Amino acid sequence: MDLYNVYPLFDINVVKGEGCKVWDDKGTEYLDLYGGHAVISIGHAHPHYVECISSQVQKLGFYSNSVINKLQEAVAEKLGRLSGYEDYSAFFVNSGAEANENALKLASFTNGRTRVISFKKSFHGRTSLAVEVTDNAKIIAPINNNNHTTYLPLNDIEAVRAELAKGDVAAVIIEGIQGIGGIVVPQPEFLQQLQEACTATGTVLVLDEIQSGYGRSGKFFAHQWAGIRPDLITVAKGIANGFPMGALLISPKFTPIFGQLGTTFGGNHLACSAAQAVLDVIEDENLLENVNKVGDYLMTELKKIPAIKEVRGKGLMIGIEFEQPIKEIRTKLLFEQHVFTGVSGTNVIRLLPPLSLTMEQAAQFMERLHKVLDC
Repeated sequence: MDLYNVYPLFDINVVKGEGCKVWDDKGTEYLDLYGGHAVISIGHAHPHYVECISSQVQKLGFYSNSVINKLQEAVAEKLGRLSGYEDYSAFFVNSGAEANENALKLASFTNGRTRVISFKKSFHGRTSLAVEVTDNAKIIAPINNNNHTTYLPLNDIEAVRAELAKGDVAAVIIEGIQGIGGIVVPQPEFLQQLQEACTATGTVLVLDEIQSGYGRSGKFFAHQWAGIRPDLITVAKGIANGFPMGALLISPKFTPIFGQLGTTFGGNHLACSAAQAVLDVIEDENLLENVNKVGDYLMTELKKIPAIKEVRGKGLMIGIEFEQPIKEIRTKLLFEQHVFTGVSGTNVIRLLPPLSLTMEQAAQFMERLHKVLDC
């Protein structure tokens, strides 16, 4: 059996990782400034992470959600404390798309409405409702195109108010920072006004923090820079440092009902041990402080380069926009300078390194970027 060929692949076989570095099967070392789509939050093969997973799988890797799971309770408690959402509830799932599916279902269950407001250039996943609220017609299959979604310009509060006034919007879903859309940060005033408008109309505000959450922006969640508290928050990517996991954080205004939401593998024992290890390291190694320090350095240095049109983002979620397509730049970074980066569209390089990226490693990246740009 062959693999279903839907991924364009670099001819690189990564076989080992440590911290912010990975190695291929030929022994070549790479600086990882992408973290596998922002997934590697505490660094590859962190010793505490390895120990937690190894220890847990020797005892119990999985049992269903029909029994008590103290690991779920421990992760929920620590996540609430570190994020500032101790009064919210956690529903653990397997992915970001699944978290968004459940968020939109819960919103519709609560207010009985069926329409969703999303924003242009948004990305929320590839499953049924998650893909329908994603602004990319190429990945929305006809079976998913059910006219539930209205896409509006980001930061246009009057457009949002006009739609909410129609009274049929179940939820507004917005990324804390648009990732695939090009590392676009919503204006704080817009987020504040958006929360007010949603509250006034009984509309559920869903903050998709799948890529921008878990400390990546320099706060636990990117929306916290605007000082708001959404009704629902979805997380995944960095939550378990590469182990498949996601979560939906739920405001106390919602009342749980047996059977309303469910998942087979979500919140399993092995996933929770990984998630617990991530929270331990974020707290014990002061990674949010590191994100702000290293992120500020990178943003400052990148803005000094004349060849760069614009630098956007927060913390270690950085978009570098060029006037020209960046395919050659990214290729040279990877194959000549041995640096993994991401892209958004044709003109933006995305940096999403582990939150443990050091100042020395950030300086190494800048040196290698200068070589590629010949500046």
